[in-house]
Amino acid sequence: MIRNRLLIALTLGLALASPLALLAGAGDSSLPAGPSQNQATTARMVYGLLSDSRYAYRPRALDDALSQEILTEYLKALDPAKVFFTAQDVAGFQAAYANRLDDAIKSGQVDPAWAIFSVYRQRVDERTAYARKQLKGDFDFSKDERYEYDRKDAPWADAAALDALWRQSVKNDWLRLKLAGKQPDEIRKTLDKRYANLATSVQQLKGDEVFQTFMNAYAGSIDPHTDYMTPRSAENFNVQMSNSLEGIGAVLFRQDDVVTVREMVPGGPAARSGKLKPGDRIVGVGQGSSGEMKDVIGWRIDDVVALIRGAADTQVRLDVVPAEAPLDSKPQLVTLTRAKVRLEDQRAKAETIVVPASAGQPARRIGVVKLPGFYQDFEARRRGEKNYASATRDVARMLAEFRAQKVDGVVLDLRGNGGGSLNEAIELTGLFIDKGPVVQVRETGGRVSVQYDQDPGVAWDGPLAVLVNRGSASASEIVAGAIKDYGRGLIIGENTFGKGTVQTMVDLDRWPANETPRFGEVKLTVAQFFRPDGSSTQNKGVQPDVAFPTSVDAAEFGESTYPNALPWTRIAAAPHVRYGNFAPLLPQLDALHQARAAKDVEYQWWVEDVRRFREEQAKKSISLNEAERRAERDRFDAQRKQRAEERERLGLQQDPLLDARPDDGLAADERNVADSVAREEAAKKATDPLLRESAAILSDAIGLLSKDAGLAAQVLPATRNAAGHWAD
Repeated sequence: MIRNRLLIALTLGLALASPLALLAGAGDSSLPAGPSQNQATTARMVYGLLSDSRYAYRPRALDDALSQEILTEYLKALDPAKVFFTAQDVAGFQAAYANRLDDAIKSGQVDPAWAIFSVYRQRVDERTAYARKQLKGDFDFSKDERYEYDRKDAPWADAAALDALWRQSVKNDWLRLKLAGKQPDEIRKTLDKRYANLATSVQQLKGDEVFQTFMNAYAGSIDPHTDYMTPRSAENFNVQMSNSLEGIGAVLFRQDDVVTVREMVPGGPAARSGKLKPGDRIVGVGQGSSGEMKDVIGWRIDDVVALIRGAADTQVRLDVVPAEAPLDSKPQLVTLTRAKVRLEDQRAKAETIVVPASAGQPARRIGVVKLPGFYQDFEARRRGEKNYASATRDVARMLAEFRAQKVDGVVLDLRGNGGGSLNEAIELTGLFIDKGPVVQVRETGGRVSVQYDQDPGVAWDGPLAVLVNRGSASASEIVAGAIKDYGRGLIIGENTFGKGTVQTMVDLDRWPANETPRFGEVKLTVAQFFRPDGSSTQNKGVQPDVAFPTSVDAAEFGESTYPNALPWTRIAAAPHVRYGNFAPLLPQLDALHQARAAKDVEYQWWVEDVRRFREEQAKKSISLNEAERRAERDRFDAQRKQRAEERERLGLQQDPLLDARPDDGLAADERNVADSVAREEAAKKATDPLLRESAAILSDAIGLLSKDAGLAAQVLPATRNAAGHWAD
């Protein structure tokens, strides 16, 4: 009944600061009065899965206690900042539903979700209307006033307190735009549209989204990584996992009620045609050479995407208004033939860093593999397609190129890699070790199985480092943990996320054998994984051998922040080879790193920015005094200019990330699309001081081991030849 594929969650279940409204676009505003029959059936099936120890790793009885948690999580999902519901609303929900949601889910009669959402939609209308009314007046920015924006731990407020909070919020939005040089009429127009769009987005949410949000309040109360997905959400998840889709290869978003092209996927039909560019607006979509051209202005973005996607080798026609033309201009007809498209931004990428000669050490060339996710096209592999998408296959090709180029070492960059396919994590680890256990999996019921790399030989037997940060999770932690347990390479960076559980996708349509998806899928936690040495990554993550300053507070981000996360534990180790022991080398590596980092201007700027970022994150409020805010902005501008001058003096590349432009006060969908894309492309090419320093640390290790036979004997024992050649 459960698909024979284990998945590590790509998403980390983080609480969003924005309301559910921002998940939607525009479109049909009709919301059913209650759940459909399919949704009632789905609720009962999800209950059956999550309460059954044969499926769920940690099942939990659906009772009144859990009902209260579900209500809390549902309200948090709808209104995380506590700016729409009043304290009186919440008290009413508690009285009416706190002990009823368990029975509602068991019976499939989940009408309370719609009743609560109806109040939410009404409150959003009221609050956005109040915000728009504030724009008609003037603000006094000379007062010593602060906006308390961090309401995560704040109590629910009454209507009068919310009035005051929203007045401050609008005042802050106005001040940001004023400091950016906008004039009052322009500010009013921008903010009025922003608040109107928020209200419209909530009004046009569909019943599927209400149902999914409610069921995830239930699923998330079981454990942080169990999720329910509607058929459409499941399709999008599978696109992420497979790193491919069938369509035109364009990244789209909604701007001013119109679906807009953000960028093209290299090699896709849209890019090859040369007929689309960032900022172009899609106002109509037709199927084939003669299908009805549907006007999609005002549609939800996911509905437009559903029309544009389709089977490879079929045609789609688009009515497109160019970015430079007024929206009411006559559209241009663009006909494209759909194809299977690889999502290039999610693919592994390679580059080479030259570490300059220093202190008697020669210059060294270090190959870098950047891997944003552990992707695999499961269906294409099952069908026997020769070139199915696979992270391991892509990385293996890059390692072969590095061997041909005779690089001195390799850094595997897993920063921000939230996971993916467990099989890919095992196979990719096998590129660096010669057979053996990679991960141990304890399944429901307690049975432990060992997952092995079965392939003899390695793709890279030379010096290796793995670069991680707090965003490295799940499959990333399997790889980093195995490399550390084998002593195969250095782990550099920050402590990882700490997600040590395994999820599988359960297709709810498999039981009724539906021809078309009706019930969706559940991403269900079914196991916990352990490193070869028996320790879990759960909660604790993988600790680096050489540490960089912590960029994110562990109390704010990571598995340990979830109150219902599984605890850390360990099991018996699986016998495995120990290629090396880097402990004797670490003090020297750290000393060399600290000395070099102290002289590295860009690295020190990064440290300074991290410190300032964490200070800002710790704040709960912001001044609404114009003079104070302008002084802060002037200090930022002065630092930005000073850094630009210093870069020019030192001959360094100008960096659009470290030398960021001042706050323009705009939301992402309010900015010029072409400018935003160009800036992001420039940022991708910017200097990365952490990656450069990681290459230097690996070069240090190579140099130390090549010059000190005694140290090399300690670090790389008799199995050194199998581990790789660390000496020059």
